[in-house]
Amino acid sequence: MAMTTTRESDQMAAPLDLLLTSGAIGPWRRLAPSSSWWELAKGVVRHPGPSARRLGSLGSELAAIAGGVSTRAPANRDKRFADPAWTGNPLLRRLLQAYLASADTARGLVHDADLGRRDRERMIFVVDNLIEALSPSNSPLLSPETWKAAIDSGGGNLVRGARALAADLAQAPRIPSMVDPDAFTVGEDLACTEGAVVFRSEVLELIQYRPRTEQVRDVPLLVVPPVINKYYVTDLAPGRSLVEHLVDHGQQVFMISWRNPDTRHRAWGADTYCQAILDAMDAVERITGTERAHVLGTCSGGMLASMTAAHLADTGRLHRLAGLSLAVTVLDNSDAGLVSAMVSERTAATAIARSGEKGYLDGRALAEVFAWLRPGDLIWSYWVNNYLLGRTPPPFDVLSWNADTTRMAAAMHRDFLNLAMSNALTTPGGASVLGSPIDLAKVDLPSYVVAGIADHICPWQACYQSTQLLGGESRFVLSTSGHIASIVNPPGNPKATFQVNDDHGADPEAWLRGADTRQGSWWPDLIAWLAERSGELVEAPAELGGAGLRPMEPAPGTYVFDA
Repeated sequence: MAMTTTRESDQMAAPLDLLLTSGAIGPWRRLAPSSSWWELAKGVVRHPGPSARRLGSLGSELAAIAGGVSTRAPANRDKRFADPAWTGNPLLRRLLQAYLASADTARGLVHDADLGRRDRERMIFVVDNLIEALSPSNSPLLSPETWKAAIDSGGGNLVRGARALAADLAQAPRIPSMVDPDAFTVGEDLACTEGAVVFRSEVLELIQYRPRTEQVRDVPLLVVPPVINKYYVTDLAPGRSLVEHLVDHGQQVFMISWRNPDTRHRAWGADTYCQAILDAMDAVERITGTERAHVLGTCSGGMLASMTAAHLADTGRLHRLAGLSLAVTVLDNSDAGLVSAMVSERTAATAIARSGEKGYLDGRALAEVFAWLRPGDLIWSYWVNNYLLGRTPPPFDVLSWNADTTRMAAAMHRDFLNLAMSNALTTPGGASVLGSPIDLAKVDLPSYVVAGIADHICPWQACYQSTQLLGGESRFVLSTSGHIASIVNPPGNPKATFQVNDDHGADPEAWLRGADTRQGSWWPDLIAWLAERSGELVEAPAELGGAGLRPMEPAPGTYVFDA
């Protein structure tokens, strides 16, 4: 892949940048003292009035807390302090109130300093992480739940917790385990939709799923998963599998399962993966006897699918695509969320150099970065559960998938970082793939774009911008939940909703204000959208494979088990 856009500054970087740089150089670097700390100190000095008033208010509040007259209390939804001892015990209540007051003051001081965007977001990240870490609920000496568990178990909870801590520290990622490694088995209760590998290359295995209906849609669907994790986020446990849902409703579905690269594959970059997508499309068309297919890309797989579509448009072969669907995919990184301010040109270059030395970016390092982006939910809650209470984390299919990490080839790591840092996909010809300049406006075909309203990795506003970049008619769907839960959104959840609006103007907030909220999962909406663009119903094939491509082995294949 070639880059032709000159980088003007490092003032904007996407969450993808943060993940890929921190994955290479380590997440702790973001917490170390930096120029942003100095800017905070200078900001406090420049604006002494607000800071003095805030500190004075803290002093008054601490005096009220000591005197037992403070009414400060945690939010009702703050599960850290659900135990009644936090409010019933006078000492614990005062400790809790002092913690809450100090946390509010720390956040306020950052606000009062009137920092620039980069420094502000960096210090918000640091302060929030410190606040989460210093919560009294994390202390074995203060936590009433820990004391009660110790009494009930004769200290067994602390013994089990110490063993779990030692095991987690012994190997990467050095964070609390979020799921029992034996809770699920790939091929048995995850990634178990019936199918077979019908094509294999050095880069991928192509899985064809067995139809479950007498008739199927003529135009097949090829799913392009991320290159950061295993493919089966779209084929989780039965009843929670998007693939299963698609097959149950008459869609012919094929899935790419990427090989887990190692040092030998350090040169696999965007060209390699986009060519692999074209190879998979060739196999899909050959097996189904069609001349076109839908492509659904998720996260980084959506970026690669979009680049491949741009290559097809440049070479006069866009007719091979019936439609392009993107799930939690960011193509425009110009305003991609709070964490976007935390990567510079120098840190990106350091990250690229480090992955280049090894030949890959370790997926376990990425898992650690993901966790520290949401420390309250993904670090400290498991700290309490695993180490203080001595409990095994509950089984959860999404977290089991998340723990099944992969590596990223050094060249792909470099290409993704360069794309995000320069925001090259937003400029016609700003980057090229397979010798074609990328112009997403020439991808003039129907697109279905879905995002999660609480996504902290790919903010929905950034995902929405794909409707402005891609040619053709777009449908944007805003799902509930975050990065993964917005994808794993099966029908039947009474709390699930999604929002739609046919007016796709330039302003995502205006789109949201005019959007209609619909109950349930967006999966049936996707089914209907695909059905309108997938030709006639035809008789389902009796056997998998075809045209000389024979089933090699049952799904989920072999590449998914690469460690």
